[in-house]
Amino acid sequence: MKKIKSLLNLTILPLLLIFPAVVSAETSPDAFNADGGDFGEFLNNILIFLNNVLIPFILGIGFLIFVWGMFTYFIAGGADEEKRGKGKSLIIWTILAFVIIIVFWGVINLIGQGTGLGGQSLNNDILPGAVEINNSGTNDSVNGGGGL
Repeated sequence: MKKIKSLLNLTILPLLLIFPAVVSAETSPDAFNADGGDFGEFLNNILIFLNNVLIPFILGIGFLIFVWGMFTYFIAGGADEEKRGKGKSLIIWTILAFVIIIVFWGVINLIGQGTGLGGQSLNNDILPGAVEINNSGTNDSVNGGGGL
């Protein structure tokens, strides 16, 4: 019993004394403002590209395919059962694709919001010579580049 008590005193007591120092180790004011640096900026740009360009483009293509399926089912396949079957199949698959794409979009936004990347705007500093259009309608060159 004495050996167990002395073992506990040698291990538990020092850990309890060190624990407050370990917990308060990260007390700098910038400790919670980690933005990920260049890699975080890269991930943010990918997230914005997915949200603002790629997924709406895929949804637009899916809508066109859905309209083509409607055309095939109602107009082109009026009397032809084979064309009506193809149109119906196309409509069902595009509806399924819409659901999958919207779920994917939600997961992307959930991950982005969970990691703190959501709600940010695209950083144009990496595009040399990009032209920025401000609210007054005049063009300002970003980064002192030549502009267009």
